[in-house]
Amino acid sequence: MAADSQQVHLAIASRLENIELVQIAVEASLGQLALSEDTSHWIGIAVREAVANAIKHGNRNDPDKQVEVDFGIEDDTVVVRVADQGEGFDPKSLPDPLSPDNLLRPNGRGIFFMRKFMDDIEYTFRPEGGTVVTLRKKLSPSSKAEGGDQEEEEQG
Repeated sequence: MAADSQQVHLAIASRLENIELVQIAVEASLGQLALSEDTSHWIGIAVREAVANAIKHGNRNDPDKQVEVDFGIEDDTVVVRVADQGEGFDPKSLPDPLSPDNLLRPNGRGIFFMRKFMDDIEYTFRPEGGTVVTLRKKLSPSSKAEGGDQEEEEQG
């Protein structure tokens, strides 16, 4: 797929059921990239977590606020931007979900998953309010379907 061949923009109301709409659009777009099933799956989970965080924590489930999702390819990298209209937060202040004190707590796992499954995560904070989370996953030969078997063999 050429770098400019597919760009997707979605704007959804801050309702948890709208995560499914984003998931369908992302899966359809990823399906055209000939990625391995595992790579597509992990990108999908990371995007899902970013959208869920934008709805729940950013916009505080306010259906009058929107979450915008932009998905595309830039320089052989899948780039997903998820923007909310909330007050923002300090990502460094989040507790470590792997800390023994936090293992049984339900919160804090989304950002952990995004960091684990993507190559890069960047947060920007708009002056008018809102956080933009940018997720990047490099389209390396091992992430493509034809390289997937080799990747699985290397992992054991």
